[in-house]
Amino acid sequence: MAIQLGDQLPQFIALSQDGTSFDSCGIQHKPVVVYFYPKDNTPGCTAQACSFRDAYQDFQDLGAEVIGISGDSVRSHQNFQDKYKLPFVLLSDADRKLRKLFGVPTALFGFLPGRVTYVFDATGKCIYIFDSLSAKVHISKALQALQSAQ
Repeated sequence: MAIQLGDQLPQFIALSQDGTSFDSCGIQHKPVVVYFYPKDNTPGCTAQACSFRDAYQDFQDLGAEVIGISGDSVRSHQNFQDKYKLPFVLLSDADRKLRKLFGVPTALFGFLPGRVTYVFDATGKCIYIFDSLSAKVHISKALQALQSAQ
């Protein structure tokens, strides 16, 4: 069952880029942007990650955390984060459990993991969902949703 507007941020545990266990319970009571992307170090995904990086202070100013999720390994995420100086958490979803938990669809006739951004307010309620392969648009849409919620 896919996350819908009004749904609560699901509870989950996953490995972050530094190999530590990340628990979604630790981000309760603050706005959160969770974005799913296909793969580290691909042109669109790199542009998206760098755009989130460049706007990261804007998200922080709104009290929000940004979390990127893909099926890449912890090691791949660490290299991706180091190479592009990404200031936010990257979670490994190698078994695709998080994609299933959120209900992220596949793209391009099922050949490519989907690119979806979810915005949750400080109460954990989903206030915005953006599903598009257009990588850079996700950042402005997520910021607008957070600004509108304040």
